[in-house]
Amino acid sequence: MSVSARPPLAEFPDDWQTALAVVAHPDDLEYGGAAAVARWTRDGKQVAYLLVTRGEAGIDSMPPDECAPVRTAEQRDSAAVVGVTDVEFLDHPDGMIEYGLPLRRDLAAAIRRRRPDLVVAINHRETYGGTFLNMADHRATGQATIDAVRDAANRWVFTDLVDQGLEPWGGVRHLAVIASPQPTHAVDVTDTFDIGVESLRRHAAYLAGLGDPDPEEFLRRGAESTAERFGGRLSVGFELLGI
Repeated sequence: MSVSARPPLAEFPDDWQTALAVVAHPDDLEYGGAAAVARWTRDGKQVAYLLVTRGEAGIDSMPPDECAPVRTAEQRDSAAVVGVTDVEFLDHPDGMIEYGLPLRRDLAAAIRRRRPDLVVAINHRETYGGTFLNMADHRATGQATIDAVRDAANRWVFTDLVDQGLEPWGGVRHLAVIASPQPTHAVDVTDTFDIGVESLRRHAAYLAGLGDPDPEEFLRRGAESTAERFGGRLSVGFELLGI
């Protein structure tokens, strides 16, 4: 189906105040989502990041024990650019994230602890638009995040969390998937696009390992593609899932 034949994207809901964005690696949010986060924080909303790994296997020329602190620092710096100071790492092994109960438990605990109105998950589908294969870490993290939203609300799942003082949280109003090949909604980032680009540029060591691609070119291509279904406005697309 051509872009012109696909339905327009709806405005992203605004009836929320706090968000938890869950991704696998440093840079995952910056490859498309950071400009939307900048828009949200500019509008007074509170956003926290949860990273399942420290991205230690992401730079071929740098051993993991050296890479992890570099990428952790880059992620914190990058997040600060878009107004996010709350960045947490779970320390699952980069490149070997396993979907299963341990990951679901960790994510459910984070959701109960932070009690967000909105949860943002990374793309859990097999491809990006049927063109590029998605990686295993993204798929496992995205699916576990989706499932953890329900786990967090169920008192009888991971009952040890209640023993630790983490009461169930069923207050997630929206569950959104970033970089989904099936977007349904979009956020206008016309005024925050450049901030999103700068946020990605802060991953300097990682980008150098990739051969220094141009962040502005990549992000503009994505924002303009989404704009074709969003009234011509530079935008970031999300797939909203029913809860």
